Amino acid sequence: MNTLIPVIERQTEEEIKVFQEEKLRELVRYLNEKSIFYQKLFKEHHICVDDIRTLADLQKIPTTDKNDLQRENDAFRCVPKAAIVDYATTSGTMGTPVTFGLTDKDLDRLAYNEAISLACAGIKQGDVVQLMTTIDRRFMAGLAYFLGIRKLGASIIRVGAGIPELQWDSIQLYNPTYLIAVPSFVLKMIEYAEKNSIDYKKSSVKGIVCIGESLRNQDFTPTLLAQKITEKWKGVQLYSTYASTEMSTTFTECEYQHGGHHHPELIITEVLDDEGNPVPIGHSGELTITTLGVEGMPLLRFRTGDIVIMYTESCSCGRHTSRVSPVLGRKQQMIKYKGTTLYPPALMDLLTNFEAIENYIIEINTNDILTDEILIKIGTRIPTEAFKEQIVSHFRAKLRVVPKIEFCDIELLEQQLYPLGSRKPMKFVDRRKLIS
Repeated sequence: MNTLIPVIERQTEEEIKVFQEEKLRELVRYLNEKSIFYQKLFKEHHICVDDIRTLADLQKIPTTDKNDLQRENDAFRCVPKAAIVDYATTSGTMGTPVTFGLTDKDLDRLAYNEAISLACAGIKQGDVVQLMTTIDRRFMAGLAYFLGIRKLGASIIRVGAGIPELQWDSIQLYNPTYLIAVPSFVLKMIEYAEKNSIDYKKSSVKGIVCIGESLRNQDFTPTLLAQKITEKWKGVQLYSTYASTEMSTTFTECEYQHGGHHHPELIITEVLDDEGNPVPIGHSGELTITTLGVEGMPLLRFRTGDIVIMYTESCSCGRHTSRVSPVLGRKQQMIKYKGTTLYPPALMDLLTNFEAIENYIIEINTNDILTDEILIKIGTRIPTEAFKEQIVSHFRAKLRVVPKIEFCDIELLEQQLYPLGSRKPMKFVDRRKLIS
């Protein structure tokens, strides 16, 4: 596969709209025939699928969310179990994971999605990509990266997560041109290299596709985390990417780094307010998606819970599709603290400013007067009052509010970060729902 921009992404807004409306009509007919969940939803809300013909007609259909997937997981499946060739899971809202079954066709779609997304970041045939995320434990992202890299005609080094020494051994042995990694771990790799006399600035790596943590502020300037990486690792390019298991689609930024590019052949996007109405262009709202081309478990008007802004002007890279902003936060994670609205990413970015912070967990509770309280547990080797005052002053200057700070044992906090073998660190814990 070449890395040219797909034809649909160079077409006009009207041409893209016509294409998506045809795919939407195919989808609702498919769901009406194959999906127990959507058959019931259409019947309960008196929806005739023949009336859903345009993107505007989506407003006639109720939205769904992760609670629906959790309660009626199997009812979303549109194919016999024998047609499922891979099972992936994502975290649920009720303590048990939500399963997504993928068919052969879905895996082909996943490969195409990741290939054109990684191509946004400049990866092409002949590149060598070091994959620094897990591909096992039912994790869809690792599988998607593997399939996409393979489809691009690039080479893959499957190192997996963690172990800086092994990562550097692989870099020195195989000379990858790109890494796929969590950005905070890249900082740990830099620290390891500096301590072990590894000249990382002269390595083969020219770009890093970053997952799991934000690289951009809402105005697309680099976050403190991104700044710290590029200040040390001169010349390396960082690319932000956004995806979820439910979407089976990825939004990756190009060299102009002004949002993750939308792939209209794979997904329809809406940005909605709390009442389910579309927000004006340039305003933030909840990203709501309709998957196209998914055979096993397609989703129609699924609310992702992520607060974003969509930008519709054409990009300098030649794509005419919309772009998604950095995620402002999760809808259910919005914090009202002393008259200020906050999201966890803002707190996390400020904590990145302190090299002495080894790890941390942000906990949200409800106090006696039923307002939000923030406790940040910090693991550090200098748990002094002077260091705590530095953190407090930084929060006061940047956010005008100061959460409660508590120093904790680094090793014990690390155990709490990965409860029950979690694939991702649980840096944010919301205990408000436990308060009756």
